[in-house]
Amino acid sequence: MKELILNADDFGLTRGINEAIIRAHHEGILTSATLMANETAFDDAVKRAKRNPSLGVGVHLVLVGGRPVAPANEIASLMDESGELPRSLGAFVARVTAGLIQDEHIERELHAQIAKIRAARIEPTHVDSHKHTHAHPRVMESVARVIRQSGVNRIRKPFEALQDSWSLARVESVAGVIQLMGATAAQISAPRFETVSREYGLRSPDRFLGLAVTGGISAAVLRRMIDTVQEGVTEIMLHPGLCDSDLAATGSRLQAQRQTEFEALLDPALKGVLTQRGIRLISYAELN
Repeated sequence: MKELILNADDFGLTRGINEAIIRAHHEGILTSATLMANETAFDDAVKRAKRNPSLGVGVHLVLVGGRPVAPANEIASLMDESGELPRSLGAFVARVTAGLIQDEHIERELHAQIAKIRAARIEPTHVDSHKHTHAHPRVMESVARVIRQSGVNRIRKPFEALQDSWSLARVESVAGVIQLMGATAAQISAPRFETVSREYGLRSPDRFLGLAVTGGISAAVLRRMIDTVQEGVTEIMLHPGLCDSDLAATGSRLQAQRQTEFEALLDPALKGVLTQRGIRLISYAELN
């Protein structure tokens, strides 16, 4: 059987992203989203999720950017000089690799984020992470411990097969080349992820798509991705949103690209393609 999860990251970042996610679920083919516990549109996202229970909602664990959820005195090594989480992925990776961030502090923050979502009466279907920080070997272990203790056993496997990255990536631009290089480099952690997943009893889709084409998923690209779906479960990662002033204020590198991905999910032709190819849409709640 061919099964497909279409997951929208960054639920809760802005109201425009929240609106796009809900519309892409009702009017398009989106099946799942992951919620950021530390962002300003969190409450709005929770309200929308409760009104739309058919949308699978997981946790988008955040270790880069924004205010922490845990008390500052409990996660001191994780915060920067302004009292926020590290502002860039590069800064975070450098500090965690050098041993400057304590595992205990990472785990307290992750526990706090999951607890906040559960306190809002949202039961997570799965977890993934902002900027794919759980691909880092040290973070990977911390995330595995936290989610097993939390009773969540489904997690994104954030590694894209090289042949998929090369066939889907837009390499005519510098940004496309950089993303392709990043997707290729991430593969170094894939064997360790499989080992940790077995050790902690974690489940993931068989295949992951969207890393090398982040921000570049037009309707045509999404069609090509769907055309590659194989037997088993595939996850396609997306970042739909409305390109508005709230999004601009976040400083996210994905601006108009979110609008493009939102519109791609609404393409009426895609439902027919899924039917023709015998692909069943699911959320992480139905995984395995």
